[in-house]
Amino acid sequence: MNLVSSLSDLREKRLSLMGKVGLVPTMGYLHPGHLSLVAKAAEECDHVIVSIFVNPTQFGANEDLSKYPRDLERDIKLLSSLSLPSSAKELIVWNPSAEIMYPPGYQTWVEVEALTHPLEGAMRPGHFKGVTTIVSKLFNATQPHKAYFGQKDAQQVAVIRRMTLDLNFPIEIVVCPTVREADGLAMSSRNKYLNEEERKAATVLFRSLSEAKQLYEAGERNADALRNKMKEVLDSEPLAKTQYVSCADYDSLEELNTITGKTLLSMAVFIGKTRLIDNFVLE
Repeated sequence: MNLVSSLSDLREKRLSLMGKVGLVPTMGYLHPGHLSLVAKAAEECDHVIVSIFVNPTQFGANEDLSKYPRDLERDIKLLSSLSLPSSAKELIVWNPSAEIMYPPGYQTWVEVEALTHPLEGAMRPGHFKGVTTIVSKLFNATQPHKAYFGQKDAQQVAVIRRMTLDLNFPIEIVVCPTVREADGLAMSSRNKYLNEEERKAATVLFRSLSEAKQLYEAGERNADALRNKMKEVLDSEPLAKTQYVSCADYDSLEELNTITGKTLLSMAVFIGKTRLIDNFVLE
């Protein structure tokens, strides 16, 4: 494994790589969900680049940038412990500084329009402007053939797919399943903020999605019925404060009246002071 920080060292290393390169963008404080993306990239590519960068431009004024967990030494140990296929020749970790990614006087942004307006975009103004800008910069710096993202951040995936298509990036976006704890809670770096009581309460997100999915599998196609079921289950948990629930078209993210195709059930919920998101895809 190689750890590089400067852009010049990354570019020099990238030029030496022959074969297919996979990129796994992360903000660090890695968990098994991240590691599953790295493992998938190693299965499909000759080399894997893992970026670790807490991107300040995707955090709002009242969000947790200063408190966001960081532990590079821990992340390196986790990545070093991975048993990767012998076909994966190089594992490179790029840990740039904010000054590298946003040099003095920075004023260039990448924005996707309609897809960033609902859901997370409505709750976190400016969030996706930061996401699409940093991902496009990571794409330019690493020149990958494939980039790997988790389904847990479903709207982010949709936005990045759109950006990749619109800007003609020659990159395949690979979406990997959400990795969950034994009780269904989606793995997230923010789970560390939960105390013991809140951790138990947080399973309500998975339960609400599961009950809505059961309605769908029983034949229900009215989108309001599924949204109402999710709200009902969430409201049963005293520590949960629902920010939104959604039953939307998988690609356009437009809210549905009737389910006729691939659909995204999603939600954002505060458990105490910790904001969690989760989703299910109905095929």
